[in-house]
Amino acid sequence: MISSDTIAAIATPSGNGGVGIIRISGGLVNAIASQLLAKQLQPRVATFSAFLSTDGAIIDSGIALYFPAPHSYTGEHVLELQGHGGVVVLDMLLTCVLDLGARLARPGEFTERAFLNNKIDLLQAEAIADLIQSRSIQSVRSAQQSLQGVFSEQINALVEELTELRVYVEAAIDFVDEEIDFLTEGTVEKKIRSLFVRLQKIQKNAFQGKLLRDGINVVLAGKPNVGKSSLLNTLAGYDAAIVSDIAGTTRDVLREQINIDGLSLNIVDTAGLRDSSNVIEQEGVRRAYGEMQKADLIIMLRDVCDAESEHLFVEFAQDIPVMYVFNKIDLIGLTPKIVENSLGSSCYLSIKSGAGVDLFIHLLKKIVGFNSEENLFIARRRHLEALKASMVCIDSALSQMNSSIAGELIAEDLRQAQRCLSEITGEVTSDDLLGDIFANFCIGK
Repeated sequence: MISSDTIAAIATPSGNGGVGIIRISGGLVNAIASQLLAKQLQPRVATFSAFLSTDGAIIDSGIALYFPAPHSYTGEHVLELQGHGGVVVLDMLLTCVLDLGARLARPGEFTERAFLNNKIDLLQAEAIADLIQSRSIQSVRSAQQSLQGVFSEQINALVEELTELRVYVEAAIDFVDEEIDFLTEGTVEKKIRSLFVRLQKIQKNAFQGKLLRDGINVVLAGKPNVGKSSLLNTLAGYDAAIVSDIAGTTRDVLREQINIDGLSLNIVDTAGLRDSSNVIEQEGVRRAYGEMQKADLIIMLRDVCDAESEHLFVEFAQDIPVMYVFNKIDLIGLTPKIVENSLGSSCYLSIKSGAGVDLFIHLLKKIVGFNSEENLFIARRRHLEALKASMVCIDSALSQMNSSIAGELIAEDLRQAQRCLSEITGEVTSDDLLGDIFANFCIGK
């Protein structure tokens, strides 16, 4: 439907540039175009025209593009004005558009209208924002996968299969007096198990997609002078942190965003963990522990020559994964290696010489469960939560197979599983969720 409420916004970043774009969408587009432009427009044809103010003065000149509903990004009449990218001239042009009856668009409102007008589903809408905010080539490719509907197709296929299975189960309930018990003859259980396996596979891919989108928060921890800042500099590829033989050089938290083979790492270098009478160093240690509590992964560095136990740090980490790195193997002639033991996974390396850094990166990706397959799609935390909830319902349905009232319970579990999956694509959603999603878009998108 064409909205009676017409919106407008500058769609290019603020600042001076060669080209600036203003986007307009809604029912007043044709009326605005007739007053603003010196020429008549043809659908989907680029037309060079002067852009006129309400008193007929020329504000600017450039390209005008008109997309009539429903064949536009939003599904409404859309007009795009491509003029010069100066801050003042764009502001003058936007002011004129607003004076002609449009209002300033909210963040993400163009994409929200595309969703509400069934041009895209919610997964694709989120993929647009993720594409704009991508921090690596791999995340761009994965966001395009979601935008092209790869994730949506998999979810829709599961929803369709759940619908068919629900029909089968509910029919079995209706014909309970028949000689054949459709719920115990094996077909239903086989189909439910198949659904569960497919959900597991999609959840695994979605987890990879979330890593691509959000990255992981990695905290470098350990005693002073074990090589935390040196490791940060090695991964960053430049001297992001000061490195010194003086213990306690790092007093504050240092953050760096690093990309390794498509995996985005939000690395936090922290103060060395030790008892100190220096109040500044004490504050640094306190902040280090605070960062460890928020980490997705703690990399605990140790000097391979220091045999002192650090079990205190293991206990502190609790449920947070810990990767142990034993540095300075060059001092005792050890060969780089990965060791699996009761502590978990450990890597022996020399940050100074670079020996074993490749093993470290391999182990890091293994611990977080990351791979760089080309067919991954972008995913968010809410998608993972919905997939998990759906799997819980499917698992509950399987556990009801031997119940005397299995039919009704299975049907309800399948209905709940279907609802969880439908929340991912936006077939079932709330206004609060939509508000949260589109509020993170830029104004002109």
